[in-house]
Amino acid sequence: MRILVATDAWQPQINGVVRTLNALSQAATPFGATIVFLTPDQFPTIALPFYREIRLALPHPRAVAARIAEARVDAVHIATEGPIGLMVRSACRKFGIPFTTSFHTRFPDYLAARLPLPQRWTQSMVWAWLRRFHAPASTVMAATPALVRELGERGFRNVGLWSRGVDTDLFRPRDDADLGLPRPVFLTVGRVAPEKNLDAFLRLDLPGSKVVVGDGPAGTTLQRRYPDAHFLGVRSGEALAKAYAAADIFVFPSRTDTYGLVLLEALASGVPVAAFPVSGPRDVIGDAPVGALDNDLGAACLRALTIPREACRCFALDKSWSRSAQLFLQHIHAPQRMLPLLRRDHIALTTDRLLKRHV
Repeated sequence: MRILVATDAWQPQINGVVRTLNALSQAATPFGATIVFLTPDQFPTIALPFYREIRLALPHPRAVAARIAEARVDAVHIATEGPIGLMVRSACRKFGIPFTTSFHTRFPDYLAARLPLPQRWTQSMVWAWLRRFHAPASTVMAATPALVRELGERGFRNVGLWSRGVDTDLFRPRDDADLGLPRPVFLTVGRVAPEKNLDAFLRLDLPGSKVVVGDGPAGTTLQRRYPDAHFLGVRSGEALAKAYAAADIFVFPSRTDTYGLVLLEALASGVPVAAFPVSGPRDVIGDAPVGALDNDLGAACLRALTIPREACRCFALDKSWSRSAQLFLQHIHAPQRMLPLLRRDHIALTTDRLLKRHV
């Protein structure tokens, strides 16, 4: 089976969506699935106005139709709600091609944090737009049971669970990992942006060292505001894994993330978590004794110091990308069973028609 995944989030971006899709591509192969990506690097792009590190694709309908036709796929999945996702959604609806979508990002909360408008207006308008975007999908995939329930309560239909995994070979305890900083080391990893609520972590009065791995539009401001914190910039692969393993506590100050893949990466590295008791951390950790969730983030950080690192590693070993890929493919299979026309020749035929119409 060949599956087209359309995504506006792609390399060189380093975030949970990109890491999830790359891991999915590898983990799906043993199940006989090949993932073909439609990504911004295949189109002209412009910098996002308020986040210039991210390039926004400018896809043309003819170019999108050509990519779909050339891919000769059996199924279509739309991973993001950006220009590429919108264009592929439009093509699928026009020619009756079933598709699935996934919900990765709480845009209502992110935009409310950035725009000088009343929060209730921003959230109401964006949630309404997201419902319309995902409404035609045969399945809307969400990362946690709580998010599945929330989307259902917000009027989304056909929501299914697609949990995440972690590479436990890369992210593992390492006896030789050391950042050369006073301990305990409190680490956070992710985009350095307003919606990540990093102020809540960096202003804490904690012993040892506070470390930030990542980059983003708030970097310069936060470095100036918190000169005692250590900003290491973007790290990936072995360098990122070693940073995790060198930490004593992983601090997750975000209140808006739908999942927080970094939580699993930290736990796989044997690092306990400190976070607010909100949906993302709650869904990852649950009642497991691998983290401290508290509305007083400082208290959570100190309490997490008592958690055995071995318990964190054991917890993460049960969260595989293989299982994540299985869940994804189960949702992909559903429209194929219900709609026999979802075959490679059908998609090729309809996209060829679309291509000819725009030539």
